[in-house]
Amino acid sequence: MTIVVAWHVITSYKVLDLEDIFASDGPLAKQIEGYVPRVAQAEMAEAVNQAIETDEHLVAEAGTGTGKTFAYLIPAILSGKKLIVSTGTKNLQDQLFHKDIPLIKKVLDVPFNAVLLKGRSNYLCLYRLKNSMNSDLGFRKQEVTELIKINQWAGRTRSGDISEISGVSETSTIWGQITTTADNCLGQDCPDYSDCFLVQARRRAQEAKILVINHHLLCAEWSLRGGGFGELLPNVDVVIVDEAHHMAETASQFLGMALSARQMLDLAKDIEIEQVKDAPDMQSLKDLADELENRVRALRLTFGDSVRRGAWNEVLSRPMVIKALKELELHLKKLNTHLKEAAKRGKGLESCWRRCGDMENRLKSLLEEAGEQWIKWFETYKRTFVLNKTPMHVGDEFQQFLEEFGRTWIFTSATLTVSKQFDHFVAGLGLDGARTQCWESPFDYFTQALLYHPKNLPEPTSENFTGSVVEASIPVINASRGRTFFLFTSHKALQLAAKLLEDRIEYPLLVQGQQSKTRLIERFKTQGDAVLLGTSSFWEGVDVRGSALSCVIIDKFPFASPNDPVLKARLDSLRRQGHNPFASYQLPAAVIALKQGIGRLIRDITDRGVLMLCDPRLLTRGYGRVFLDSLPNMKKTRSIEVVQTFFYDQNENIGC
Repeated sequence: MTIVVAWHVITSYKVLDLEDIFASDGPLAKQIEGYVPRVAQAEMAEAVNQAIETDEHLVAEAGTGTGKTFAYLIPAILSGKKLIVSTGTKNLQDQLFHKDIPLIKKVLDVPFNAVLLKGRSNYLCLYRLKNSMNSDLGFRKQEVTELIKINQWAGRTRSGDISEISGVSETSTIWGQITTTADNCLGQDCPDYSDCFLVQARRRAQEAKILVINHHLLCAEWSLRGGGFGELLPNVDVVIVDEAHHMAETASQFLGMALSARQMLDLAKDIEIEQVKDAPDMQSLKDLADELENRVRALRLTFGDSVRRGAWNEVLSRPMVIKALKELELHLKKLNTHLKEAAKRGKGLESCWRRCGDMENRLKSLLEEAGEQWIKWFETYKRTFVLNKTPMHVGDEFQQFLEEFGRTWIFTSATLTVSKQFDHFVAGLGLDGARTQCWESPFDYFTQALLYHPKNLPEPTSENFTGSVVEASIPVINASRGRTFFLFTSHKALQLAAKLLEDRIEYPLLVQGQQSKTRLIERFKTQGDAVLLGTSSFWEGVDVRGSALSCVIIDKFPFASPNDPVLKARLDSLRRQGHNPFASYQLPAAVIALKQGIGRLIRDITDRGVLMLCDPRLLTRGYGRVFLDSLPNMKKTRSIEVVQTFFYDQNENIGC
């Protein structure tokens, strides 16, 4: 496929051939040491190019090792069209911008500018920093130390991206005081608007040929446009959604509505800061802010001690919760009246007034009847809570966004199909009519991997299931000489397995929660013989190449909890429409999640490893065939001796 590109900054045409670019002696091979041409990569690049040329939408699954990033970026860049790339995680966003795009720029030798844009909470707010530095309201000693360090960095940084600063954790509580949300940003009324890091980043984004964002920012744009507000992102010709298997869930969050304890507590604190600064004579504001904080904390207590997600009918059945909610609604109304009077004193107080009114309206909406198109539910944490209103389906609304925002949309991931079919993903986003195409991984799973399904394990509902899984795993871990990811579908099972393994294996045991995810992965790679126990966050987005990871053990199929209020409501809706909710929703979602977990095992052409899948339903239930049909083509065994032989051969080859 030959692409002719006219660039405005040069006078001649540049003729580039996709086949030549991906050839063994092409420009990619000259820039990447050890580059090996992959048929699937070249074919995907041509499919992306065709979609862009014909203004159509493409849904593309590309198995691990295809090189899909280059397969979509190269034809998109060569098209010369304005482009947005959206990712599911910040890690991939940073990799695209800092590693992949600069390399492609060298490969193609064509001019273009790329900009990285993150959500507003990733940028320092100068106005809120100044407020915090001048405030004497209740900062802890550690927060004061961090504030001083951040204030010094603020005078040096050009981007204001908080990931730049060392010595202050991105999870520090201080960031909530010196970054903004959509609620508390003053916008053009801010006295620091001209120096605002977020505004500057968005201006650069408007001018970019290539804009790299994440799904949360893309969906924020969608929700704002749906509400008739101004645009955060430029209109573009092509939108590429990588890690697209997350898109429907992220979209449902942004089309919904939430009111959290943190939002209200932040409002109370901001009112106190602004009152001292601009309305010192209005003591009633501070008193009302204090009362708001007390009412929010009291409301949390009415939900009980447990940390959980619950359906709204639980709220309706508990008079104490309803009473506390209605009293909170009345207090927000009273506070709103006082803030309206204070708003003329300063822009900060005016912003607090708007925020308070918005929170009052959200709470009112939550207390009203929602209708069948909405799901109301709550989440409780140790000290806070979130009240939610989520749409039952997002497909129709998303289809409208597709038509308005970009002429061509490319959706891609390593896990979009179930038994080679795209039905589940396409239905979730209303993508009927989009072209679909699938490329298998170029890795030789039949040679590189072995699926081990142990015998005689009890059903997952059995009390001794986790104990039996651990017993079956020990000879596998020993044969692998550590080097294992042990993946669980629940924290409870993980904690039990950690206790059972503690004195049973001689290899370093790394358990999720002991340290940050990044630090645990670093230790796993460095130690070379560790066993890492993790739940959902370790099932994807983790890339460990080489012999350090030679075994992945999965305790059971990752079915979402049927008691989850959002899932339960959607299943009930499907049932009312005459569908089988298990077959049409629960099973496909579990298959895609399982494929993500399995994807941790083989990350390179030289990798070899064993996948131990412990769920006996693989063979005892009819739907086990759907899981099997969705897995890579690898040898299968139920014999531990075969597993030990596999690892013996591997260890001999690598000199262990």
